[in-house]
Amino acid sequence: MNQPQDGRERLVSRAFVALADTLVDDYDIIDLLDHLVAYSVELLDADAAGIMLSDARGGLHAVAASSEDAELMELLQLQAEQGPCVDAFRSAAPVSAPDLNAATERWPRFVAAVAQQGMFASVHAVPLRLRGQAIGALNLLHRAPGSLPEDDLALGQALADIATIGILQERAIRRGEIVNEQLQTALNSRVIIEQAKGVLSQHLGISTDEAFNRLRSYVRGRNLRLADVARLLATRQLDPRVLAPSAPQTPKTKRS
Repeated sequence: MNQPQDGRERLVSRAFVALADTLVDDYDIIDLLDHLVAYSVELLDADAAGIMLSDARGGLHAVAASSEDAELMELLQLQAEQGPCVDAFRSAAPVSAPDLNAATERWPRFVAAVAQQGMFASVHAVPLRLRGQAIGALNLLHRAPGSLPEDDLALGQALADIATIGILQERAIRRGEIVNEQLQTALNSRVIIEQAKGVLSQHLGISTDEAFNRLRSYVRGRNLRLADVARLLATRQLDPRVLAPSAPQTPKTKRS
């Protein structure tokens, strides 16, 4: 849904401030990427968004998604080894597919897989890049066909650039460890988050998407780290019931 211009400008400012606030010595990469996909959906009229990062060998991995459908779209591209996000990473340039049905010649395996799922009709991808070198890509997913306005594409690229700066901090670049360290941290944290989503889904009787929304709302309302709270849930040190709508505000944890 389109927002009034003044409201959108305020949200853009808030998005950049929030992303910049993560650029501290002790920032958490999963929180950074989660903020990026959330603001991308809200600001760019996308139905969903996802992020892939590359490892030291250039292999792509799905590390963040706004929904289960978005994560599946990333996995379909990885399995097919083709698609907008893959091309955006390889070319370090934005790639748009306003109508996936018209892109069968370009990405035959990916388009065929998406057609079987019937989820999204258009995909726009922007690279996470620094000085022409891409370390990943951001997927913007829409259920209806359509082009992405140039201003929205530029804003999406700007958001991705801010996130890239956060991932490639100068002190870590000097150590020559950034891609391996940050990617491994992201992958490890993502496994824990998936486990926590499963715990919440089972105990509260809700979908995994709703479980993730509850988890995200809980940590943001208390200024906590997503991966830290997920780990407490996965190891049963945090009672899943505290994330239920009627739960008390004080979390109950078990001693290790």
